[in-house]
Amino acid sequence: MNTPVHQHKPNTSHQMHAPRTAPKKRFGARRPFERNRRPTRPPTDLAPSAESMIPKTAHIPAPEAGVVRIIPLGGVEEIGKNMTAIEIGNDIIVIDAGMHFATGETPGIDYVIPNTRYLEERKDKIRALIITHGHLDHIGGVPLVLSRIGNPPVYSRNLTVLLMKKRQSEFPHLPAMNINIVEKDDVVTLGAIKVRFWGVTHTIPDSMGVIIETPHGLIVNPGDYKLDQIDGIVTASEEAEYKQFDNANVLLLMTDSTNIENEGFALPEVKVHQGLENILRREKNNRIFMAAFASHITRLIRVVQIAEELGKKIVLEGRSMKTNVEIAIQAGLLKPKKDTIISVDEIENYPPSRILVLITGAQGEEFGGLNRLAQKTNKKLSLKKGDRIILSASVIPGNERAVQSMKDGLSRQGVKIISYRTPGEEYVHATGHGNKEDIKWLHRKMNEKFFIPIHGHHYHLELHKELAMEIGMPEDHIVVPDNGSIIEISADGQKISVRKDKAPASPMIVDGFSVGDEQNVVLRDRQLLAEDGMFIIMAVLDTRNNSLKKSPDIISRGFVYLKENQELLRQTRILVKRTIEQAASRQPLNGDALKNDLAETVAKFLLQKTAKRPLVIPVILTI
Repeated sequence: MNTPVHQHKPNTSHQMHAPRTAPKKRFGARRPFERNRRPTRPPTDLAPSAESMIPKTAHIPAPEAGVVRIIPLGGVEEIGKNMTAIEIGNDIIVIDAGMHFATGETPGIDYVIPNTRYLEERKDKIRALIITHGHLDHIGGVPLVLSRIGNPPVYSRNLTVLLMKKRQSEFPHLPAMNINIVEKDDVVTLGAIKVRFWGVTHTIPDSMGVIIETPHGLIVNPGDYKLDQIDGIVTASEEAEYKQFDNANVLLLMTDSTNIENEGFALPEVKVHQGLENILRREKNNRIFMAAFASHITRLIRVVQIAEELGKKIVLEGRSMKTNVEIAIQAGLLKPKKDTIISVDEIENYPPSRILVLITGAQGEEFGGLNRLAQKTNKKLSLKKGDRIILSASVIPGNERAVQSMKDGLSRQGVKIISYRTPGEEYVHATGHGNKEDIKWLHRKMNEKFFIPIHGHHYHLELHKELAMEIGMPEDHIVVPDNGSIIEISADGQKISVRKDKAPASPMIVDGFSVGDEQNVVLRDRQLLAEDGMFIIMAVLDTRNNSLKKSPDIISRGFVYLKENQELLRQTRILVKRTIEQAASRQPLNGDALKNDLAETVAKFLLQKTAKRPLVIPVILTI
């Protein structure tokens, strides 16, 4: 398929910043005596606007003629929120726009997307957003990213497009996507750049790699992949997909580093399918619950097919599970019989041996379907002694405690749990990312001139660099990037280097209807509150004689229990009174200076008495 150059006008009408409201002048907050911590919020009425805190990139010049510029804006230094920009001349192509969920460093937020500031300031040059596959770490940020970078055309395969449309439906206030469905082997022209695609193996259908043609050779990004192989022997169909690279001039390879620590080849998905089929046949007299990532659509499709062969009925539990199965049906990838999928209300119409429940929550998520069963909070569905639970997912690092707690709740109800760690059990899970041997195979197939490892923490990227050097690549042909690194291949195609200046890369946090850099003062205050709580001082000042009208009120949240700390409370009130009296002796009285003095003095006192650093908020009311 040959597609002409797409011309589009920048769309600047939808900026996802919440409107700023005027701060209440009476409030002030400051966090003094911080040691080895981030700088904290100044008094509210003195705080700079969020816009003024965002680094500008206009000082970064456009790439010189013939230079190829690559900017990873997400997906390095981390696993998740993948996004990379390729800039050649007057054209920019963006690959993926993912997200990751909140962590302990981002309390209370919805999720995080890559920083788009560099692209926002160059939106007139952006020719396309290309999405490699439908997992949230690659499509989760698409609606918000598009609205910020001019809503350029989007290119991907059919299933990915359907998943993106579902994601977009959650943002009805944003403009519709300009969707272009492509298939493997298609060729599109974007500005002056020609782009091709090929099919790769992953845990979701319609995954594809991206090939960008440059005057010096190809830039190749396979997205997330592993090889379709059995015992290290790559299948004929997989060899056919990669045959085009046998004699290709690959200038640059950018590829996944997620599983660089895992020896051997990744377990093929077909062995998981066989393992799950064996369990379903063996446990034919029991009701079975299978918890899996709803995004592992390839596995879900095969399990539904196996269930039909065994005469079982399928119940879908969990919103994402229902959504993804429905989209797989809509895409024509799954064609269940009319009565195969039943509602949870129909379960009691069939014997336990005929029921298979596909359920979310394998990571112990608080509101995940399986955890609700473990906590007995599901009003329509409950476990029975003898039920079988298949955990068809590995535990994501950081979720160990939540998963263990969930398993405890399940086992108390007399069920049998089968996981990938169950000794002597069938294979029930396989990674979707290539292990070390898959990665070596790809490097040898590409025989690339330059290499940028992506999709992993810095440690993973360094290990990937070492592997590339082991198989013969010179060290000066490899760049280990940070988010925001501006990497350039010289105009003659002979050198790769990193510019000193960087694109803004601090994550953009999505919190309700607002989107902002991670430095957002609201987020920082949340972090401080989560650590030591807050301490509010409310004082009424008589402006006629600059004296306290009454003893100040004190509110403590997450700091100390005031009823058990009356002496601390008494001493704090004395300190507040003394500080105000000293300020009143200076004429004229400066309200902002008084709040700052109160915050610093009280915070220092509380640190000495409790070894804690609460967020101190003085509130001065005048009469």
